[in-house]
Amino acid sequence: MRIRAQLSTCVAIGLIVITILSLSSSLVKAKVYSTDYTELSLEELMNVRVFGASRFDQKASEVPSFVSIITSDEIRKYGYRTLADILNSLSGFHVIYDRSYHYIGSRGLGRAGDFNARYLVLIDGHRINDNIYDSTYAGTDLPLDVDLFDRVEVMRGPSSTVYGSNAFLGVINIVTRKGEEFNGSEVSGSVGSFDTYTGRYSFGERFPNGFEMVLSGSAFDSRGDTHYFKEFDDPSTNNGIMRNGDSDRSGSGFAKLSYKDFILTGVFGRRTKGIPTAPYETDFTNQSEATDERGFVDLKYTRSIDDTTTVKGRLFYDHYKYKGEWPYSGILNRDYALGRWWGGDIMLIKRLFDKHKVSIGAEYTLNKRQDQRNYDEDPYVIYLDDERDSTNWAMYIQDTYSPQDDLVFDIGARYDHYDFTESTTSPRLGLIYNPFAGTRLKLLYATAFRAPNVCELYYHEPAWMKANPNLEPESIKTYELVYEQRLFDNLHLTAAGFYNKIDHLIAQTLDPADGFTFFKNLDDIEMKGFELELRGGWDRLFKGRMSYTYQDARDKNTGRTPVNSPKHLVKANFTTHLWKDLFIPGIEMHYVSDAKALNGTKTGGFFITNFTLLSRKLASNFEVSFNVYNLFDRKYSYPASSEYRMNTIEQDGRTFRLKITYGF
Repeated sequence: MRIRAQLSTCVAIGLIVITILSLSSSLVKAKVYSTDYTELSLEELMNVRVFGASRFDQKASEVPSFVSIITSDEIRKYGYRTLADILNSLSGFHVIYDRSYHYIGSRGLGRAGDFNARYLVLIDGHRINDNIYDSTYAGTDLPLDVDLFDRVEVMRGPSSTVYGSNAFLGVINIVTRKGEEFNGSEVSGSVGSFDTYTGRYSFGERFPNGFEMVLSGSAFDSRGDTHYFKEFDDPSTNNGIMRNGDSDRSGSGFAKLSYKDFILTGVFGRRTKGIPTAPYETDFTNQSEATDERGFVDLKYTRSIDDTTTVKGRLFYDHYKYKGEWPYSGILNRDYALGRWWGGDIMLIKRLFDKHKVSIGAEYTLNKRQDQRNYDEDPYVIYLDDERDSTNWAMYIQDTYSPQDDLVFDIGARYDHYDFTESTTSPRLGLIYNPFAGTRLKLLYATAFRAPNVCELYYHEPAWMKANPNLEPESIKTYELVYEQRLFDNLHLTAAGFYNKIDHLIAQTLDPADGFTFFKNLDDIEMKGFELELRGGWDRLFKGRMSYTYQDARDKNTGRTPVNSPKHLVKANFTTHLWKDLFIPGIEMHYVSDAKALNGTKTGGFFITNFTLLSRKLASNFEVSFNVYNLFDRKYSYPASSEYRMNTIEQDGRTFRLKITYGF
């Protein structure tokens, strides 16, 4: 009944809006919608300039790894709401949600509760991972509205040679839209299931003197669904029914100003999430919530001294704050973290002898605040009060060497120094060979690391957790072969085989000697498999991509498959244009095979279908989309991490969204 009511409400609103737009179109002077979301051809997509792989622009075809690029056009045609939606559409990725945060997994490794510390997420090249948990964001906690994405560059595999820690399993760079792409103002809003509402205002412009700006503000609010958890099915805990405990409220602001050689970027976001799952043995009430606050200011300088020499520099200041509220027997426990850091980097790019493109760089970060605190509010009892500061610095060199037109060597190394842990050197060797027209081979060997963060090193709580300041960095060696083949003019095939060897993986474990939980260099993991992707398009008639991933991850000592490691992933996306482009339907399907939960049981495989109907021509200056997620109302669950009483967490059934954007 609830689903029918939601559908009826969305359809009714949609009909009213369409009627209003149709009437208003005759009154508004005709104007092209303010943003031109250009549809790239297959060849253009393969030659998009990618920044995130090497810190300078290069063709996607020249990057020594399997690269995916999702454009703003695809984001709208498939109704992606978050970065998690985007990653879940790509081969080799599976993103799970525990009703607190989204956790990124790829190529067989996706630990629930690890705060995405093994992935580096960038906004216009600026690191988003914080300095407390190394966490990054994929859901509504990302401090940037998805409508501001120009494209997302996804580089699979390690990139510590370029970025240092966290670039362990992949690098995701979000490139934001330019002012000239807006050419004025945009207002956007949506309404969806569970009383979910969003709003955004953006202004962008490029002025005749070359000054360019983007200013934007966004808000998100969702009541969330009512949930039943059988683990709490008791009269004292409302028979396992949680009402008003899954709320989600967030707001963000974005500013980008550019003039000549300078770009100044500011980002700020705050999100408060109701936690309905009673983690950490908290009371089963709707009082649990977590607030994450993330912001930065970034000033970039890029100057081409001559045709062969470019200098890049950056100064930045970052802020992160976390607050958790957890009720225990009616007493409110507060968890708190504060991170503040600043630094800079410089890079020289030089072309030598027409064969070498050499880049040399250095970076420095001062972590001024790395504070953690835990206490009961009333009566006041403090359990943790840890304040730290640290520095880390790095030097790196890369050489892209082309001895002949059809052969490229990518060679690099980086040295990272950390106050809290061992220094690390990360080499990379890549080879790209074009034996025939339309055929490309990429071979990659690389190592990477992840330094333990201050939470893993120093968090302790007298009742159940102790610190471990002796943690070592995690390390990975990867071998990857990528084969790319153009099939006719409309199809492109990518096949990638990979083998990863991870040593000293940091994991939470129980010390049988005292019963305390702590972080330890526990697991050695082997990951192997392959990915197949077929991408095609026939003008505006039909576009799509299909992929299959086989991934096998195992503990080297026990031979066991890790938790949340599905072996098979199948993805498909298709879109077309109907009735002279009046409607653009898009359909997305993905299958995830079963995965192991903490208690050894399987979650069961599932097949999910999402549908979007987009129109940019119902009325002048308007874009309207109607989205149905989990179209066939499939029931499915993700493995839960150790802080939950339940082994799996059920996900949403069929949900809806109606979104309208107006440009002027």
